[in-house]
Parts: sequence; C-alpha cells; structure tokens
Amino acid sequence: MSANNKGVMIVEIDERKLKILQAIISNYMATGEPVGSRTISKYTDLNLSSATIRNEMSDLEDMGYIIQPHTSAGRIPSDKGYRLYVDTMLQKKDREVDEMKELLVNKADRLENVLKQVAKLLAENTNYATMVSKPRYVHKKVKFIQLTLVSDTQMLVVVVIDGNIVKNRFINLSEPFDKEELPQMNFLLNTALNGLDLTEINMALIHKMKEQAGQYSEIIGMILDEIAAAVSEEDDYLYTSGATNILKYPELSDKEMATKLLTTFEEKAGIGNLMNLDNNEEHGIQVYIGEESNVEAMKDCSVVTATYKIEEGVYGKIGIVGPKRMDYQKVVNTLENTMKQLDDIFKNKN
Repeated sequence: MSANNKGVMIVEIDERKLKILQAIISNYMATGEPVGSRTISKYTDLNLSSATIRNEMSDLEDMGYIIQPHTSAGRIPSDKGYRLYVDTMLQKKDREVDEMKELLVNKADRLENVLKQVAKLLAENTNYATMVSKPRYVHKKVKFIQLTLVSDTQMLVVVVIDGNIVKNRFINLSEPFDKEELPQMNFLLNTALNGLDLTEINMALIHKMKEQAGQYSEIIGMILDEIAAAVSEEDDYLYTSGATNILKYPELSDKEMATKLLTTFEEKAGIGNLMNLDNNEEHGIQVYIGEESNVEAMKDCSVVTATYKIEEGVYGKIGIVGPKRMDYQKVVNTLENTMKQLDDIFKNKN
C-alpha cells in the first residue's frame, strides 16, 4: 500500500499492469477515444500479445482503474486510474519547462502584472484554463492604526497590515467626538495592537484597552470590531486566463457543461475555496480529479494546483484546469518550474 497526495491509501499493482494502464491513459489523453487491446499491443516496450493485454485490461477493469463506456468499445481511465497515474508520475518528476523565468521577468515587474501574466502564459503553454491567486498572509499582523475625524459623528479608521496593505473603515458615532482626544486614542491603539495578529487580540486585551479608554470604551469596542473586520477582509484575488481553451476538448464542449464552466471562471464562483491556503501550507503539487475538487462545474475536469511563496507566511496558489485526460506530466512540470521562478523573482524584489 502507498499514500497519494490526498492522504488516501492506494493499492499497488504490478509493473506490467501499471505500464498497460499508463499506455491506455497516454493514448486516451492524445485521442479522446476509448483504447482497445490492439492499440496497446503496438507499444513496443510492452512486447505482449493482444490476448495477454486483454486479460490484464480485464483485471484493471475489475480493480476499478479503467471502465468500458460501451459494450463493443475499448476502455477509458476511471478517476481511480487517473489518481494512480498521477501519484506514480509525481514520484518521477524529471523535466523542467525552460525560459519561464525570462518570460515572466521581461513581461512584468509589478506583482499584479506578474500574476496576470503568469495566468496568461500558463494558459498559452498548457492549452488549458488557468487560475492564479494573489498572495495571502497566513498571519496578518497590525503594523499601524490611524484615526481621523471625517465629521463630528463619523470617524475613519485606517489600518495598515503586513505587506503594507491599507484597509479603510468608517465608524458612525452616536455623539460628537472631541478631536483633541484623537492623539491619545491613536497612541492607545498603536501601543496595544502593533505587531499583533487577529488571534492575539483576545478578550483580556480588549477589556484592558476599554478600561484605559475610560468614557470612550464603547468607541474602542467599535474600532476594534472594524479593525478585526479589516484584517479578516479578503480582496478579489483571483486572476484567470484561457477559459475558452476548455471548449477545445470534446468531452467538455457540451453546451450546458461549457456554459457552467465558463460562468464559473467568469464569476469565480466556487473556485475560491479550491484556491484557498491552509494555515500551514507549504510548497507542493495538489491534483484534484473529477469530484475531488468539490466544484460542481468541474466534476468532469482535473485541477492541478501549486503553492508559491513570497516570504515566510505569505503564499499564493496557481491552478490549471483541463479534461481528465490532460497531460499531467507537462502540467506538473510547468507548475513546478513556474513556482520556483516566482520564488526567485519575489526573493530578488524583496
């Protein structure tokens, strides 16, 4: 037994069956047509008779790695077959995609442009649809807070968090606030909260700050609520490209299916969670086959994602979406290389 990258145990099969399964998947990825034993017998490295191959294919079907869509047709890979293919392939990564770093550096020198260009280049390079997320902060720390009175009864709260990201929030006050008190309030907030992330702003700290604020304790509570909301707030962070590439594959070009896929990419509906980061996530390739993505519109697709790093605690994701018969080897190697090049670019810029 061995574990795949989703933590599921898979049953090992012998080398001959694995080679036949790989041949079926390779042929199906290239043609989109069910694969018969006669086709597989032409693979010279197997050196097996059609009868032997038929027996092995029958075993693979019994094991759930391939399926026969029609009685007289050949076989196509099942999700389980793709999963074994991917897990085996990920252990033997040996190719790199050249020139990605040069393309990225030449075409963009700002983060947003770099990420948009990454999405575009990956779509062109792989002929699939692509997604790239802005970097997110696993722990968002407060760097600076500035209170400003907009009017007697409205206050602007400016919060600067890690990465010099600025968030603006407004508070409506029930009664006029004395602007002479603003410096003291700013001092109290910055002294207490500077360098803390949201998880460290606990009830004991809030109670202490309210005590120090005296008659303005209620306003402190309102300000802290807005700071928490600002720090937790996520921007529209997903860039996509090449959505129409999926229409090139017959199994995804059905009008209803294609409409759902294109709408999902356009509205980014449901794919945000797929591109979210776990708190302890590090670099790595994730492959989601069929319903593993938990995105209804992508149940007939495969999604491959990789995590890039700008600095410690600051991560983003790159994703590629295509048919289940996508060229996994090319996609994985492209993502690995892109991830490394982004790391280098961001390190050079920091």
